[in-house]
Amino acid sequence: MAVSERRGLARRSPPELGQRLLLLLLLGGCSGRIHRLALTGEKRAHIQLNSFGFYANGSLEVNLSVLRLGLPVTEKNAPLVGFSLTRVRSGSIRSYSTQDPYDCPLSKNSSNLLVLFLIDTKDLRVQVRKYGEQKKLFISPGLLPEAPSEPGPPTPVHTVMPKVDSGTTTALEKAKSKPTVSQEDQQGPSENKELVLGLGHLNNSYNFSFHVVIGSQAEEGQYSLNFHNCNNSNPGQERPFDITVMIRERNPEGFLSAAEIPLFKLYMVMSACFLAAGIFWVSILCKNTYKVFKIHWLMAALAFTKSVSLLFHSINYYFINSQGHPIEGLAVLHYITHLLKGALLFITIALIGSGWAFVKYVLSDKEKKIFGIVIPLQVLANVAYIVIESREEGASDYRLWKETLFLVDLICCGAILFPVVWSIRHLQDASGTDGKVAMNLAKLKLFRHYYVMVICYVYFTRIIAILLRVAVPFQWQWLYQLLVEGSTLAFFVLTGYKFQPAGDNPYLQLPQEEDEGDVQMEQVVTDSGFREGLSKVNKTASGRELL
Repeated sequence: MAVSERRGLARRSPPELGQRLLLLLLLGGCSGRIHRLALTGEKRAHIQLNSFGFYANGSLEVNLSVLRLGLPVTEKNAPLVGFSLTRVRSGSIRSYSTQDPYDCPLSKNSSNLLVLFLIDTKDLRVQVRKYGEQKKLFISPGLLPEAPSEPGPPTPVHTVMPKVDSGTTTALEKAKSKPTVSQEDQQGPSENKELVLGLGHLNNSYNFSFHVVIGSQAEEGQYSLNFHNCNNSNPGQERPFDITVMIRERNPEGFLSAAEIPLFKLYMVMSACFLAAGIFWVSILCKNTYKVFKIHWLMAALAFTKSVSLLFHSINYYFINSQGHPIEGLAVLHYITHLLKGALLFITIALIGSGWAFVKYVLSDKEKKIFGIVIPLQVLANVAYIVIESREEGASDYRLWKETLFLVDLICCGAILFPVVWSIRHLQDASGTDGKVAMNLAKLKLFRHYYVMVICYVYFTRIIAILLRVAVPFQWQWLYQLLVEGSTLAFFVLTGYKFQPAGDNPYLQLPQEEDEGDVQMEQVVTDSGFREGLSKVNKTASGRELL
């Protein structure tokens, strides 16, 4: 997505949500693993640009093309700005998330920081400070060539220095003439190594570029790149600034992060599993002689929609891995099928839980209110997902949409449980009043099983899977998606088995015609006076009727 288009989307108001969604679908959404972020009038002190899992010989390229601080540069108030590269233990925890939000990581040494890029706007240079024992982390100015190169440390021949005007040549020459290791760092216990990069200055805007190569397996891990403007750390004293940055991340196998490399095959296999389950379910519906309800075909549509959504998701990851961005048309199809899948899933769960089409054809007022809440919330949740996929992690509204998606999803998961609870209460009351105790108890037992299934599905996909993602190493975080899709498939299969069209299924049994016939016959006999004085009692085990 172009920078100007991203700026326009950031300024849209909530009433234009539908137009924004349509625009996102037409533009194709996510730009893949080649990130381009442009922020104007930004006031945040800390910006989380991106997080990526690197294998050995992986590379990180950063090109800061525009940086306007809006603050006059003097000797007394030189702005303290720069980048920090940190190594995190998991994909969902940031190394500085527990720090004081008003504390600046650039002003002091920290064990969580690996590399600091301190932008010195006065001397027009960038000081690169390395912390810890990261001896195989190669940092050089400029960007890597577009053509894929052989694995190993980069050569200085391919580096590209930033553009500068004639007034900065002297400052750059002074920066290059300084020693690469300062005396202060030599005396420190962490053996910090300091490099100096050139900083370009043109039309009140600063620019420079650098790249980092992971040299060995000891440096493999999840890395987080952040931008800091410590002048905005004090509340009430924020000054707006503009920044435009391009980030390109690579692994030896492509543009995907270490945890995302297996997702192409995973989603393809799961798509085939859901497709096979849908075909098997349709074959059961076609061959079954018992009555098939509309809800059965809705369950089949859900399985096929889920399969198509995973197929497009897999293809998107394939093109992101090879080209750094998805194909726009396939991305649009993925978003459409994902929206339909999310809506059909919660609608189907709520309809089955309410007993619609099986034992009744009219929803109660309470159930209608639940559907009126769940369906719009599901649309909002899918819109939030699409917006998150199309926005960069460092965008101003990225965290807002992410929190909105999480909250709405939890509300929907809680709301779909109400129809099942109401059905259980109704069966409990009916089991002791209408005389059909055995049938109602069987249905009650089935509803309780379904309630437990829904609880387990929500619990595993929303809680256990997230905890697993935090606990496992960075290269095994794809197990999160495996657990989510595997539990979804198991939930689909168990739901189909519980509510399949069969004669002995207590959920599908209608009132027995034999009992109604006996009642009518007894009324006819009594009214006609035939066999007056006789009474009908239960049959014995031998089948004889006692009079």
